Amino acid sequence: MLQESRTGETVVLSQDTTTVSCAPIAGVPRTARVLELRGPNPLVVLRTALPGWSLLTNPAEGEALVRAGARLKRHAHRMQRDLTANPPPPTWAHLRPAKPLRVVPCTRPPADLLPAWREAFPPQHPDQVVGSDQQVLTELLQPLLTGRVLGPVLDCSALVVDADDHVVAGLVVNDRDGTAWVGDVFRRPAPQFAGLGGLLLRRALARLAEEGSGEVGLAVTVGNPAQRLYERLGFAVTDTTMTLAIP
Repeated sequence: MLQESRTGETVVLSQDTTTVSCAPIAGVPRTARVLELRGPNPLVVLRTALPGWSLLTNPAEGEALVRAGARLKRHAHRMQRDLTANPPPPTWAHLRPAKPLRVVPCTRPPADLLPAWREAFPPQHPDQVVGSDQQVLTELLQPLLTGRVLGPVLDCSALVVDADDHVVAGLVVNDRDGTAWVGDVFRRPAPQFAGLGGLLLRRALARLAEEGSGEVGLAVTVGNPAQRLYERLGFAVTDTTMTLAIP
């Protein structure tokens, strides 16, 4: 019989000789971080207690759960940029793309971002999302832009629009429990839009530093070539996790 106990934010699930300790992640529905797995059948316990949830684990635990039947949703590095010890050049705050492109606030409705966002993550991209446009809007972009996941959108977030006022690139930075967090960065893949993601990130880093932020974090999927850009901008890997879907 499954038993459940709580200590603060930690939930301990046990059945026979198997124990799973986890903690729900604030602001992210039906998602928890695994703290400890003990015993032979952790996925059985998780299926009973948390069906349909997503779990964050370390790679060793994640691989074991995948072998047992969990589905891998994402294998990602957490990266961090120290803005105090390594402040970005103040001039970055005023970077602008070549005309007719221009930077505008990230206040457009999610539907305005959708076409460029879709182009940025085509088939074979590590972050490609399989689903309808409506699913992307309601499950990803709307929650991100309204602060329902990751926290409120910060003013350093921005979009790039073309001569026809269509969004071609964007950066969303959220206040995640008091820490600036890059929720998303994207651009259309055409050559004339190359470098826009880096430009928006540099602007945001400088503006955050001006406002007194000490660090910026993000997550990048293993295998995403954008990791090289983040490393050039001073981000370093601090942790690697797997996100799993519990059937």
